[in-house]
Amino acid sequence: MNAIVALCHFCELHGPRTLFCTEVLHAPLPQGAGNEDSPGQGEQAEEEEGGIQMSSRMRAHSPAEGASVDSSSPGPKKSDMCEGCRSLAAGHPGYISHDKETSIKYVSHQHPSHPQLFSIVRQACVRSLSCEVCPGREGPIFFGDEQHGFVFSHTFFIKDSLARGFQRWYSIITIMMDRIYLINSWPFLLGKVRGIIDELQGKALKVFEAEQFGCPQRAQRMNTAFTPFLHQRNGNAARSLTSLTSDDNLWACLHTSFAWLLKACGSRLTEKLLEGAPTEDTLVQMEKLADLEEESESWDNSEAEEEEKAPVLTEGVEGRELTQGPAESSSLSGCGSWQPRKLPVFKSLRHMRQVLGAPSFRMLAWHVLMGNQVIWKSGDVDLVQSAFEVLRTMLPVGCVRIIPYSSQYEEAYRCNFLGLSPHVQIPPHVLSSEFAVIVEVHAAARSTLHPVGCEDDQSLSKYEFVVTSGSPVAADRVGPTILNKIEAALTNQNLSVDVVDQCLVCLKEEWMNKVKVLFKFTKVDSRPKEDTQKLLSILGASEEDNVKLLKFWMTGLSKTYKSHLMSTVRSPTALESRN
Repeated sequence: MNAIVALCHFCELHGPRTLFCTEVLHAPLPQGAGNEDSPGQGEQAEEEEGGIQMSSRMRAHSPAEGASVDSSSPGPKKSDMCEGCRSLAAGHPGYISHDKETSIKYVSHQHPSHPQLFSIVRQACVRSLSCEVCPGREGPIFFGDEQHGFVFSHTFFIKDSLARGFQRWYSIITIMMDRIYLINSWPFLLGKVRGIIDELQGKALKVFEAEQFGCPQRAQRMNTAFTPFLHQRNGNAARSLTSLTSDDNLWACLHTSFAWLLKACGSRLTEKLLEGAPTEDTLVQMEKLADLEEESESWDNSEAEEEEKAPVLTEGVEGRELTQGPAESSSLSGCGSWQPRKLPVFKSLRHMRQVLGAPSFRMLAWHVLMGNQVIWKSGDVDLVQSAFEVLRTMLPVGCVRIIPYSSQYEEAYRCNFLGLSPHVQIPPHVLSSEFAVIVEVHAAARSTLHPVGCEDDQSLSKYEFVVTSGSPVAADRVGPTILNKIEAALTNQNLSVDVVDQCLVCLKEEWMNKVKVLFKFTKVDSRPKEDTQKLLSILGASEEDNVKLLKFWMTGLSKTYKSHLMSTVRSPTALESRN
């Protein structure tokens, strides 16, 4: 995380001062670098090429803040400092931690060496201990701007028996230029910084109680109430934090805590680049999730009506939530959601094509893409569910309506994927309809076990699949363009299953874009049929099967897209452009 963490103190003599800060130093190895382990020339050259000009103090191993002999270096002069304003002793080189995984160094000293960074930290220190204070003067607060950076500040008190009010005021600040990142890190920073503060306060409290037990300051001050306060302290008012906590390794521990805080806070949040607008599938999933949330609220008030409903699958983000229905209407009674088995019977479209055979699979896929009803009759519920899980990948999310398993036939307007038990009678008009395809699963005879091939899945060897339809697809029929491309990808053995899945996603997006153009052209702009035919020719979808596919897929467009088009058409600017 590109940020600076600093410990600040309000000195009674000199005002707000920075005691200790830790910053991130990106330092890639330069060309021709020598021994990496040598602390001399190697580190000097390495830090010079880091691109951040804030490490001159560490390269030169000069004294820490206030002890440098260079008058041009940032920070107050030694004469303007007291023991309470100083952290590292004169000549102390500071602390460095190396992160070997990311080649990043975490450098700690009293002040940043770069003048601009010093100014930013100095201003944040003054504001955190003066004007930017939460009620009670102890707690977290956020402030900042684009020019001077944004600051997360947590002020707190440390017990001191020699201080005015028996306590001194400190703050831990985190400075960075990314406002959104810092705000999102607020809960994490608050918890970790609060832990550091509690440890400091605990150590100081033990020292304070020991000093008060040996020499109570409250009674002594009351006896000398008329003595000026600054004169009665005898020069002990300025006490370092190491003295208040009685911890000689305090600054090394703070360096470790601050370095870990910077690394952990930078690792917990990652940025993802989203290219382009959300897909139609994403929009439909979001809309259906919102509908599910609304329905869940209404279900609480209408439980009686819910029991009378049939178990129709209502797709959410994953499209697998199932409304509960009476036990006699579905073999999935008592289940609140339909979840496919962990080890699917059908692993992929390629696997299904190998099991069913190329002609049967082409007929089945043609009906799926055209929006016709696909009926599976089988006693194996897992087999039916896995088949639907595979077949639905060929369609946009908005075009999928599934009843996974039912004990009675459901009309095509309710679902385009229907699972039935073997004993369910299908109406005669459906059996002879050209808008339905039926896959019957029978137990295979021992002599006609289906060869599964390279998939080596014995669970399908006991079944025989019969695919029938009132309008079988002729082998020489061209079919929709997307079906031919899907079959070409499935037959190409050089493409893995994952690659085929990505090809399918790209094909669906390509044809959904054509659907959007056709929808706007016909439904929104109301163009004549002659212009529509010209458009279909331009889109490469003038064939009959392609036109049917586009019209069916048009039903899967999101409400968001449709309402956006209608609002655009009705806007004053659009009306003026038409006129």
